[in-house]
Amino acid sequence: MGVEPLFFVDNISKLFPRPGGGEPFTALRGISLGIYEGQCLLIAGSNGSGKTVLMRIIAGLLEPSGGDILFRGRSRFNDKPAHRRETERTLRRELGLVFQDADSQIVGETVWEDAIFGPENLGFSADDAASSAEQALAGMSLAEKRDNAPRCLSGGEKRRLAVAGVLAMGCNTVIMDEPFANLDWHGVVQTLSIIRDLKNNGKTLIILTHELEKVLALADRLVILHCGSLCDDGIPAQVLDRLEPAWGVRDPRRNYSAVEDCSWLEK
Repeated sequence: MGVEPLFFVDNISKLFPRPGGGEPFTALRGISLGIYEGQCLLIAGSNGSGKTVLMRIIAGLLEPSGGDILFRGRSRFNDKPAHRRETERTLRRELGLVFQDADSQIVGETVWEDAIFGPENLGFSADDAASSAEQALAGMSLAEKRDNAPRCLSGGEKRRLAVAGVLAMGCNTVIMDEPFANLDWHGVVQTLSIIRDLKNNGKTLIILTHELEKVLALADRLVILHCGSLCDDGIPAQVLDRLEPAWGVRDPRRNYSAVEDCSWLEK
């Protein structure tokens, strides 16, 4: 882990107008945290806690209502427009998203077309785009399915294809939003294997989930959000020791002997 954070979330807030008018809805209030290279960070919280809104702001898909995010020490939202555009171009190659619904980010008619779309869109040369896509599909064990239609893949395979698209773009940071949603046991295990391998390869991982019992063993750090506020942040076992019932997060150690056992991966 580096001394300086890769991302520094600095007092971020997000307000949304209400359809009928009146006081806006506060989705995030005063969120501050650092995200470090090579770290596997879990952000947990019940539905409506603000996890997805925070993810979209970190990824540049939403503008905050207040605060800033520093990427490698450079302001994302409060810098001069020219500097912001330069930072965002750099970020596009650093940060990749794997959405809760993998189908929503599949754009190709075949597995190959989907994997190569990202690097081509970023301006890679034809040879480099093809090489990156080939390596990414091989790494996700999808090379033999390159001519298949994505709609014919299983849920776990679609999740692997989404990750392959991120890796083909050369991203070193991966955000996964509820990565186990709508997956059967086999799909969950496939996704956990991806997370383990990405972590072992030094990728920075930000995983938004309420299913701690499936993945906590792989986490270096645990953050709890509740009603748009950051309630706790630290070493997973210590955060679990401080859990408040009102936060809506269950301690998975009730069914396991220790944090290190909280995984659906076989040891």
